[in-house]
Amino acid sequence: MESSIAIKMKSAEAHWLTPEERSQVLLDLKASGWNELSERDAIYKEFCFKNFNQAFGFMSRVALQAEKMNHHPEWFNVYNKVQITLTSHDCGGLTKRDIKLAQFIEKAAGSV
Repeated sequence: MESSIAIKMKSAEAHWLTPEERSQVLLDLKASGWNELSERDAIYKEFCFKNFNQAFGFMSRVALQAEKMNHHPEWFNVYNKVQITLTSHDCGGLTKRDIKLAQFIEKAAGSV
């Protein structure tokens, strides 16, 4: 059973970003290839790997982290390509939790 501190921390991560936080983190993520979606409050990136095995390994690492965070990406995979969209459905848009997962995804992609 999770402690109340862990639950509060997860809850805080689900909150929207302040305008200042949002502009800074989005600048950083855009510099690494993430894009804001115009039709909804979400971010998107496509990753290309050498082959299916690398793509699937990457997805497995992200899936384990997403499960720990209780925050699951929208994604689509065909052979060596993985398309990822992040948004917090329960909050109706982009939150700190999405940013934290995007930062993890960047590290995971860099280690492949």
